[in-house]
Amino acid sequence: MGRLKKGSRCSICKAKGEKDKAVVFLPHHRLALCKKHFVEWFEKRVEKTIKEFRMFSKKDKILVAVSGGKDSLALWNALTNLGYEADGFYIDLGIPEYSEDSKNLAISFSEKIRRPLHIVSLKEEIAPIPQIDKATSRPACSACGTVKRYYMNRYAKQLGYNIIATGHNLDDEAAVLFGNTLHWDIDYLKRQYPVLKEENGFIRKVKPLCKITEKESALYAFFNNIEYIEYECPFSEGASSIEYKELLSQLEEKHPGTKLQFYTNFLKKMYPILRQHEEKEKKEIKLCKICGEPSFTDVCSVCKLKEKVKTEV
Repeated sequence: MGRLKKGSRCSICKAKGEKDKAVVFLPHHRLALCKKHFVEWFEKRVEKTIKEFRMFSKKDKILVAVSGGKDSLALWNALTNLGYEADGFYIDLGIPEYSEDSKNLAISFSEKIRRPLHIVSLKEEIAPIPQIDKATSRPACSACGTVKRYYMNRYAKQLGYNIIATGHNLDDEAAVLFGNTLHWDIDYLKRQYPVLKEENGFIRKVKPLCKITEKESALYAFFNNIEYIEYECPFSEGASSIEYKELLSQLEEKHPGTKLQFYTNFLKKMYPILRQHEEKEKKEIKLCKICGEPSFTDVCSVCKLKEKVKTEV
């Protein structure tokens, strides 16, 4: 977010012959906007992204993965305002204080916009994240991500939704892309697209905020009086993705539009090449022998994790 010059007028108001002052400047879009037009701009940008990548339509039932953070709540609010049938899905990770605070905020927001919020407790399904962290050698964020993806997909099907929407923003996507490119992790790069199509038991997953920055998302939440959890998950401390975000933000500060250019050029120029490669080497998807969910092995990673947790008890 750039600095506003004193007395700057809203670009849209100015074009309409109105005199409202700007409260925010978006340097990579060269836009100075008042509160009203920023909120409109944000929602129109979300709508444009949905249409550009053909994510879903007004006929679809959408399950928004809600964490209690600014991005997921901002997404849920925008989709509701745009007229989509979007409900929330919260996974209680069982992290002391953090999970309780984020869950309460998700519940409060659900009541505010009068949309259902489905809640699943990881403690009841498998074990809280602190216990899972002790039972596995994998980083906590990696195990957590695996578990969340599994239960989102499983419950979306059970509850009758055909779309899962997550609040990943441009900063998230650019940081992940940066890390995967540093390591030339082709398997992950092949899957980094705003839409993961439904197939073989997997529900369609979409990222409508992929072209919205973290600061834009925070400002939208602020202007809409959305309360969200403002501190990071304690297990995310030291995560490489946070360092990548900081590096990219430094570049963005000097060269506005760097993150958007980096991400969109990947989607336009590199992803199609990787996609062709993927079609040739597509892995066979099976059904887990224990739970029946889609898996690349006979027993899925979550069922294997459950066994590990049991042996630690």
